[in-house]
Amino acid sequence: MSRKKKQAGDPAVVVAYLRVSTDEQAASGAGIEAQRAAIDAAVEHRGWVLLDTFTDAGVSGKSIIGRPALADALATVESGAAGTLMVAKLDRLSRSLLDFASLMKRAQDRGWNLVALDLGIDLSTPAGEFLASVMASAAQWERRIISQRTKDALAAKRASGTRLGRPSTLPAPVRQRIRLERAKGRSLRQIARGLNDDRVATGQGGRMWHASSVRAVLPPQGSVEVVASSSQC
Repeated sequence: MSRKKKQAGDPAVVVAYLRVSTDEQAASGAGIEAQRAAIDAAVEHRGWVLLDTFTDAGVSGKSIIGRPALADALATVESGAAGTLMVAKLDRLSRSLLDFASLMKRAQDRGWNLVALDLGIDLSTPAGEFLASVMASAAQWERRIISQRTKDALAAKRASGTRLGRPSTLPAPVRQRIRLERAKGRSLRQIARGLNDDRVATGQGGRMWHASSVRAVLPPQGSVEVVASSSQC
């Protein structure tokens, strides 16, 4: 049985979303009353109807997660009871460009309108839709830049010999055994087989060694390590 798509709400019926963090309660232009006044004026000017107002007070805008009033506002427009979610300032909705781009796509996919008064974003107008697409492209660029920076940082750590991932709890004698056997020319599989035969636990408490888990104990290729001989142990 096919599911019926929910009827989109009337774009002229608005829900307002207001937000302040603790340190912004009295900030000029960011307070609750200033946001409310801007939205009331915009709704009246456009001849729209304000259905309800949802407020998150003392909540950070770094993420859209963990904001109950925003969740209620989104539920209202997505139920079809209203057709537009309006904020006075873009950063009241989110300080993250990636989060805002995600919300814009969600609005477009589900048939409701999103308005941010300070930037003139209004998905119901050609100009607003164009600006939304520009911001979505900027968000994609930011996502790629963050990803590239992360890759570059990890590559630099590997090049310097820094071991990544969870720290191993493998006892020093076991690490020494693996490195000595590798220095003597034994293959990774041979070393793993010997450890399994001797029932030596892995660094994370597992019972089975593999070539990959043996390789993880060894120093990165290209790094210099002094391995003590068995007579020195």
